[in-house]
Amino acid sequence: MTSTDSQPFLSVKDLKVHFSTEDGVVKAVDGLSFDLVRGKTLGIVGESGSGKSVTNLAILGLHNPDSTKIEGSIELDGEELNGAPEKTLEHLRGNKMAMIFQDALASLSPYHTIGTQIGEVYRKHTGASKAESRARAIEMLKRVGIPQPDRRVDSYPHEFSGGMRQRAMIAMALVCDPELLIADEPTTALDVTVQAQIMDLLKDLQQEFGTAIIFITHDLGVIADIADDVLVMYGGRCVERGPKAEVLRTPQHPYTFGLLGSMPSLDGPVDVPLNPIPGSPPSLLNPPTGCRFHPRCAFAEKVPDGRCAKESPLLEIVDGRGKACHLTDEQRREYLTDTAAKAH
Repeated sequence: MTSTDSQPFLSVKDLKVHFSTEDGVVKAVDGLSFDLVRGKTLGIVGESGSGKSVTNLAILGLHNPDSTKIEGSIELDGEELNGAPEKTLEHLRGNKMAMIFQDALASLSPYHTIGTQIGEVYRKHTGASKAESRARAIEMLKRVGIPQPDRRVDSYPHEFSGGMRQRAMIAMALVCDPELLIADEPTTALDVTVQAQIMDLLKDLQQEFGTAIIFITHDLGVIADIADDVLVMYGGRCVERGPKAEVLRTPQHPYTFGLLGSMPSLDGPVDVPLNPIPGSPPSLLNPPTGCRFHPRCAFAEKVPDGRCAKESPLLEIVDGRGKACHLTDEQRREYLTDTAAKAH
């Protein structure tokens, strides 16, 4: 079954990922739903521990089944992945879906050359010969902008710079032309110049291949550069989602307000202080009742009857915009007006 441009290539419905530990059950992801079409980038943003990486490891089927309970549906091009045999997932990983990890040095084997590691993926999924795999590795290194690829194919990871290692990871992820690419904070450890180069590379490759991309980050500046749509996660749940420009320009959830308020502005007054979110992310062993953000939310007291602490808000989707918040539209507009006044 092949999806059309109007149908989601990836569809996640009511995903729950719970880990069994000695201290109890960790509800790392607790009822997450989203769709992604071909050729588009979904940016997933949130603090550490919000469930971003756990979600994408579940899509790839990389969790330990002995200690992890996964519920819900994960459909890739119409094929259900949750509960699929490991042999099926092994065929899909690298071939139809692939992941770029945050730490390239930790993800690459120090004992094998870059070319060997890229070529091994290609051989596994295509049955190509060693000579064909080496030629493909050189081709991919050239495609991701590695200079002298016919020579650097025999280099080891420690002989590459951080930016070059990340490019090599991208080459490995794309060697079999996957239709879904998951990038887990791939530019976090890189300087700004190299980060921009990697972002441009991903956009160029997406345009060339029509790849669907999930880009995980805690940096809204990166989201502004690369994403088409944004999904904001907090405490294992989606609290806001929608088109990038709309979410960044008119956020609808207090947590998204807080993330934007924590960022310095390059075009605003230099004397405006940052406004960090107070408190700490919730424990997913024992998450707060009601809205999981309410202990840190400056607006919880504005909602009558203590509703934020008692009742978990539903994610309401209207014209592609979604929010999980008890605040009224009027209260939200008042906040945005006050914030804009303080900024000027």
